[in-house]
Amino acid sequence: MSGRDRVPGGKKSLWGTLREFAIIIIIALVVSWVLKTFVVRSFHIPSASMEQTLQIGDRVMVNQLFFNDVERGDVVVFDDPGGWLGSGIAAQYEPNPALVFVGLQPADAGTQLIKRVIGLGGDTVECCDDAGRLMVNGEPIDESAYLQPGVSPSDVPFSVHVPEDHVWVMGDNRSNSLDSRYNADAEGGPFVADEDLVGEVFVINWPMDRLRWMGGDEGAYDSVPDAEAS
Repeated sequence: MSGRDRVPGGKKSLWGTLREFAIIIIIALVVSWVLKTFVVRSFHIPSASMEQTLQIGDRVMVNQLFFNDVERGDVVVFDDPGGWLGSGIAAQYEPNPALVFVGLQPADAGTQLIKRVIGLGGDTVECCDDAGRLMVNGEPIDESAYLQPGVSPSDVPFSVHVPEDHVWVMGDNRSNSLDSRYNADAEGGPFVADEDLVGEVFVINWPMDRLRWMGGDEGAYDSVPDAEAS
């Protein structure tokens, strides 16, 4: 510290104190920007499509460093592939500039969705077997870990082959989720490109009575064979 930052007696001048305070604030803001841009972000749940796993009003933290690791069963945030969200949805979203800047609210949440990954590139996903279960590469899936009792895995039958570098996603509230099943005619099609994946939800951090870690549902897919072996 230069002599100009101190007054007689060894104490800091007002200017020196203010300068150090400003440097600390700038560093904190830069760190916050780096974290929310490249590492974690906070998202607000606006709809019932992922109930009861995620409820309206929940706030979740999203890990953005998972791209090479996406697994079946992950709950992910992704950019609208094209036409999944009505034009009025984004217009209704009004982010708070201060919360956006510090990473507590995304600026582009009006163009993003949250769903569960069911199929990876190369997989065949079908509904349903004789017991009413989804099948991935011919293997029936026990989804009881995240589907509420009485919730049908799908109200509509389908059979799709997921293109490479894409995923097939569905909401946990299957009868109230405009997911891959209902976007075959959308501009972006029914699949989500890997490049559109924003991150994986890893914790519900608000409200406090809903605080919990996410993940662990990937085990439902442990018995699924590799796509090339199906």
